[in-house]
Amino acid sequence: MGQPPLVRAVEHVLLEGRILLRMIDTEAYQWKDPQGCGASIGMHYRHVLEHFQCLLEGMESGRVDYDERRRSSELESSVDEAILATDNLMEEFRTLTADALQRECWVRYSVAGGNDQPEEARSTFGREVMFCVGHATHHYALMKPLCAQLRVDLPLEFGVAPSTLKHLQAQEVR
Repeated sequence: MGQPPLVRAVEHVLLEGRILLRMIDTEAYQWKDPQGCGASIGMHYRHVLEHFQCLLEGMESGRVDYDERRRSSELESSVDEAILATDNLMEEFRTLTADALQRECWVRYSVAGGNDQPEEARSTFGREVMFCVGHATHHYALMKPLCAQLRVDLPLEFGVAPSTLKHLQAQEVR
């Protein structure tokens, strides 16, 4: 029996990130566009990885808390640390079974501004994998203009949702 499709999706999105990491140096990884939102590629990528880490950490307790990210300065400033963390995440996700992904969990996440408390909701680990993969793709889309300014030539599908890619392919067939 092969890997569950959701595990393959995690591996695919993390491999996309790893491709980017192999294309840039530390200076590019840390660069912030003064005209943009003030986040570097490293800051976006750290944010992506830490969501996956929170999900894995929650698998033991049955409680995923996306607000409890480490916010690691090393992860957002070092390409080598980001590659190592990416590889470790892929290795850990490869061990997940379809049964593990169907387990229910509680998720805690701040969704409102101000002094509102984080929300809690029931979910499944599989649903949270889908969230983390989509979240990663969204942040890749935010990184793409930074890469363009740095003249990093990314694959066209980088940062594009799978449903959008399927739609575009269907349009080409017509």
